[in-house]
Parts: sequence; C-alpha cells; structure tokens
Amino acid sequence: MKNRFLQLMALFFILPLCAVFAQEDYKVKDAKLTYQNEDFYDVEIYDHEQLKFKKYPKNIILLIGDGMGVSQVFAGITANKGILHLQNMKTIGFSKTQSASNYITDSAAGGTALACGKKTYNGAIGVGPDKEPIESILEIAESNGLATGLVSTSSITHATPASFIAHQPKRSMYEEIAADFLLTDIDVFIGGGESFFNQRKDGRNLTEELEAKGYQIFNSLDAASSVNEGKLGVLTAPAHNDKFSERGDMLLQATDKAVEILQKNKNGFFLMVEGSQIDWGGHANNTSFVVGEMLDFDKVVGQVLKFAASNRETLVIVTADHETGGMALEDSDIAAGKVQASYTSTDHTGVMVPVFAFGPGAAEFMGIYENTAVFDKMLKLYRFDK
Repeated sequence: MKNRFLQLMALFFILPLCAVFAQEDYKVKDAKLTYQNEDFYDVEIYDHEQLKFKKYPKNIILLIGDGMGVSQVFAGITANKGILHLQNMKTIGFSKTQSASNYITDSAAGGTALACGKKTYNGAIGVGPDKEPIESILEIAESNGLATGLVSTSSITHATPASFIAHQPKRSMYEEIAADFLLTDIDVFIGGGESFFNQRKDGRNLTEELEAKGYQIFNSLDAASSVNEGKLGVLTAPAHNDKFSERGDMLLQATDKAVEILQKNKNGFFLMVEGSQIDWGGHANNTSFVVGEMLDFDKVVGQVLKFAASNRETLVIVTADHETGGMALEDSDIAAGKVQASYTSTDHTGVMVPVFAFGPGAAEFMGIYENTAVFDKMLKLYRFDK
C-alpha cells in the first residue's frame, strides 16, 4: 500500500513536469542539409495600382514566422520555383531583435517586444525588466471594443502567443500563462497546450471555467467547424501540434476560422498568427523541416492577403521574433525547387529580421528600426485616440 501511494505521488509530480519539458523538446539537432520540394503551388500576384486601400486599417493581422530570417524566406522562394505569396508584400523593412538582457533574444523577449512595445529580459512574458505587466496590443485592442484572436502551431501557452495575452516572469510558467486567459475577453484562440488547461497541478479545469465564461471549447478544428460566431477556444494538442508533414493544413484552417469569426465585429479586430516551427527546424539544422514550415506559413500568408485585398481595410504584417540556426543557402536550384543549406548555430542569432506589410498603413513599416517599433506602428495606425 505504501509503495502504491509513493508511485501515485511520483506520477502526480512527474506528469506535469513531462508536459513542461515537452514544450522544449524540439531543440534537438537533426541535421538534414538538403530539401527537394515535391509539392509546388501557384501564387496569385496582385496589381497594387488596382488596390484602393482605406487610409487607416480597421483590422490588423500580424503573422509571426518564429525563427524566420531572410535565408528562410529565400529558401521558401527557391523551393517553390522562385515565388512566394510573401512577394505580394511590396513594403519591406527590418527590425533589430536584441533584448534588454542579451544580444541574442529568445522568443519570450522577442514576442513581448512585438506585443507590448518594450524591450525586456530573455524569458519574460508580457512584463518589463522590473517584472511589472505591460499592456499588449491585443489587450489594448480588446479594451477599445475590437475582437481579438491568437493562432499558433505551438502550444498556445508557448512564448510567442503567450506574450500577447499573459504576464508572467518566466516563459516556463505554462499553467500560470494558461490561467491568464481567464483574465481577458479574447474572442478566438487556437493552438496546442490543452494539458495546461485541464491537467494541472492545482486541480483547476480551465476549460470548464472558460465554458462558464461563455466560450465554446473544442479539442479539434473539425469539431469546431460549424461554429461561426461567439467566443471560441480550440486546443488542438496536449502540448505542441505536429510538424507540417503530419498536421495537414491546421494553420490555414485555424486562421480562416479566426478571421471568419473576428470580422463580424463592426469595430474591427486584431489577430496574431504564429508559424512556430520554422524555428524548430532551425534549432535542428534540418533544411527539410525549415522549408516545409516556411511553405506552410506562406500558404497562410496567401490566404490572409486574399482577404485583405478584398476587404481593403485590413493591414497585414509578416515578421519574425528572431532568426534561428544561422542558416546560409548554398548551391541550390530554383528551377528544380531544391534547397541546400548550412548552419552556424543550433540556437537563435542576432541578425535583423524582415518586416513585410500590405494594406492600409503599410508604408509605416519601411526602414530599419527596433522590434518594439512594430507595436508602436500598429498602435499609431489603429488611431484609438481619435
């Protein structure tokens, strides 16, 4: 009996730890330097002279390719025989990614800079160097009557999406980050991380608490397919979602569902979509992983641009929190869709990352600036003070 009690107690402590460690288990080198694309896709090119955008955006969609530097972008261009949807975004700038504590940022500090407009220390989620909460663009949009949403191929409690909705001193505080969702009125969130909501050390079942607040909660996009209004949470995996080759078009479906619901708010909306696993391929030095995730992300960019080109009052921004892997392109072949790469690191690097913009206010994003300026520019263009 005593041994059984000890076994149960060990499981009580070990299972949550396994979920925590699973959040970082993608940082394993699995070098594969060559990628040969077999799944090419067409890209619609827009005539910018025919697009009559409004002067200011009613909606902003921020797409973050985690770990996406210019090499990752051009690897995608090479793999799809010279063209990506991203190339419709004629306004391009660069952001400097250094954090308050390190030359090389992590996703928590990088995400917080984009979400909240402040440099902070590596590991911080929505808090400044003093560990005090900083209001995010999502929270500001919400308080001004806009609909808000988060979509991610990682756990929704992971560093980048967490930076837009949570305020915690450490990125590893996944259960505390999940609990912060209850402190907001976010309209749509879709991503992994279900275990941090309903298999918690404190015994709380946050999915039930969210349902009590009026949320429709599902554990698959198929189950949520008929939902087209109201508050929605879809927790698509216990921890992270599978990589691109196994999860299908999850990111595309999730983004479409979020836009379908959020656009019904007459005041407008803010949506952040993260292609999380470009970063993971960089950590692994795996070119196949990097390029597959890059192409998956670009297909979502294409769908969002199609919406924005029709809507005419939606600003689309595509950027990264940092580059990962120090990826360098070698003797590749655009005509064949073949990518050959090498890497200088299995971690993040300190290089600038691109910022692409399309729609009303896009011109604001030209130039070289700190990553915090992305927040400043979004806030300026929303014109909440008018």
